[in-house]
Amino acid sequence: MKFLEEKTVINESKGSELKRQMILYFTFAVCMIILNYFIQKSNQLLIYPFMCANYGDIGLIQTFYLSTDPFIMGELIGSIAAVGITYIVKFFLDKYIVFKKSGGKLKDTSEEFAKYFVFAIITTIENIGIQFLLTNFLGTPLEISMVIALSIGYTTKFLFDRKYVFSKEY
Repeated sequence: MKFLEEKTVINESKGSELKRQMILYFTFAVCMIILNYFIQKSNQLLIYPFMCANYGDIGLIQTFYLSTDPFIMGELIGSIAAVGITYIVKFFLDKYIVFKKSGGKLKDTSEEFAKYFVFAIITTIENIGIQFLLTNFLGTPLEISMVIALSIGYTTKFLFDRKYVFSKEY
């Protein structure tokens, strides 16, 4: 009977730890969505007009950043930059706060970051693809397509991170 009681306590502890991780993970995800939005809006309202006014006549910049035919390339580049920045910030929040991995050597952190980065690439492709399709083919406003894409991406990322990236004990 004592064994069953101990097993129940362990299961409850694991459940509360999972709940804590999910709450923190998705709270930070919301913060990253806000940061992502700020970066993309800054790109849309400040950087893109600046680039048009000052560098619009340079062919490479015109083709790969300022072009709107057949797609809005400035938005795509802004989305890539925003996702990249937020993933780097989120790695450190996840490692040290969500999954409490304060120990470990540089080698361990490097391996975690490499795995994190691989899964970030997978979910970034997922994020950008969903946002690109919603914005360019369904005419969904940036804000709505961004929230949908990032919500799906962060859910996928939590599952990957918990199972494959931050599962090692130091």
